[in-house]
Amino acid sequence: MALRRIKLSLHRGHALELTRVSVGKAKLVYVLITDKKIKYSNGKKSRIAYIGTTEKGNARIAQSVAARAEDIFDIRGVHSFHARIITCRPRRNVKTWRQLERALLIKFKEMFGEVPYCNIQGKNISRFKEFNYFAEAGVQATIEELS
Repeated sequence: MALRRIKLSLHRGHALELTRVSVGKAKLVYVLITDKKIKYSNGKKSRIAYIGTTEKGNARIAQSVAARAEDIFDIRGVHSFHARIITCRPRRNVKTWRQLERALLIKFKEMFGEVPYCNIQGKNISRFKEFNYFAEAGVQATIEELS
């Protein structure tokens, strides 16, 4: 008796797509953005699901995407998401990438009533001196563009 062969099926969509983004420094902020807007506590919607930072460059972004994929795909209606990179110029004796992440989290929380869906860090974040380094209007414009 011959065993029946199992049929293969190749799915059309990409499971993961990577591109080379020219980033001079490894220290940067990245944002995970969904294909569907997420409703936040004040009723506003944004496609931003996570804001994070890394000192290790692109490898950390890939780890973050893998770690948060299940949580993001648990959001009703989300079929895909991608990562965007935000950089800033360095300044002596200031970890600017960390200040940028804090500024983005603070402004996001002010605009949407809470930190992004997958962020644990920043739930109790408050202003300190982040907007001494970055123009508040520029941070808000960046969030609005990504939302």
